[in-house]
Amino acid sequence: MADIKALSQLALQLLQQLISIPSFSKEEDRTADLIEQLLQQHGVITHRKLNNIWAWNKHFDAAKPTILLNSHHDTVKPNSGYTRDPYDAKTEDGKLFGLGSNDAGGCLVSLIAVFLYYFEQENLKYNFCLATTAEEEISGVNGLELIIPDLGKLDFGIVGEPTLMDLAIAERGLMVLDCTAHGRAGHAAREEGDNAIYKALADIEWFRNFKFPKESEVFGPIKMSVTIINAGSQHNVVPATCTFTVDVRVTDAYRNEEVLEIIREHVSCDVKPRGIRLKPSSIVKNHPFVQAGVGLGRKTYGSPTTSDQSLLDIPSIKVGPGDSARSHMADEFIYVEEIAQGIELYVQMLSKIV
Repeated sequence: MADIKALSQLALQLLQQLISIPSFSKEEDRTADLIEQLLQQHGVITHRKLNNIWAWNKHFDAAKPTILLNSHHDTVKPNSGYTRDPYDAKTEDGKLFGLGSNDAGGCLVSLIAVFLYYFEQENLKYNFCLATTAEEEISGVNGLELIIPDLGKLDFGIVGEPTLMDLAIAERGLMVLDCTAHGRAGHAAREEGDNAIYKALADIEWFRNFKFPKESEVFGPIKMSVTIINAGSQHNVVPATCTFTVDVRVTDAYRNEEVLEIIREHVSCDVKPRGIRLKPSSIVKNHPFVQAGVGLGRKTYGSPTTSDQSLLDIPSIKVGPGDSARSHMADEFIYVEEIAQGIELYVQMLSKIV
């Protein structure tokens, strides 16, 4: 099936069905069933682990490089501002309303359509691997991260998130650090003890002022913010410990591990990351896919939001129909024509390289 117009209709119908099925993170089994059934109806051999579905193109050739097409089918819960039924996929004035329509339903169904467009084509320069995944909205461990070992060697990734089909060529990573400064308890009136708050203040001042030597071309410097602090039990006791939390937005100039090492070299407190899995990502501006997009009038930019792109260790780009500004809003919607345009633009960009 390689008719883009027909695939656009298929994508729209699939999105309407997906909207009608609640699919909160960790509860995506019914949307996974739907995606699995649709792919199988089109002759695709599917693979499943929990609520993640993946497949390869019909004429997969292990000697060729592979492009990953990835988006997610979980949603956040509807907020209290909704005036519509979040699961009633109605179209009005060219807008398709419903929870997950924009984030990231439109991207998901568009990439499924693109996968079907190329599925039976022979003599492609690249393979395609489609991965429709769970738990993106909570950065969960049972989404894309769970199945990456099953996907085999990947050479380039397209992550579907609403970007107005502009090209997010870099994405910040995230580390949350729990820091503990150690002192010694004592009576405040007798000059006893070693005040952990004062020790923490010196480190906090370092977090506030330190500039990492390398800066990202897209994002500029790494940003570190101390966001929580706790110490002390009563007014006359010098505290033995002071804990504080640091939010670190890592750029593509460093790996998370490098940033953590530099921090530990400069502060006296204990530093424990809650995780280092949400990595910064980027792609070079002269990558053929980026150049194809720019040639079609698409803009490039650095994305301030985190997505499943942070779990990939390959060159990747975030691009998709819809607008990030509409994500998680009440009465969420996507323009119907954005889906058709998205499929067409994906195919036009990919046709330059495959």
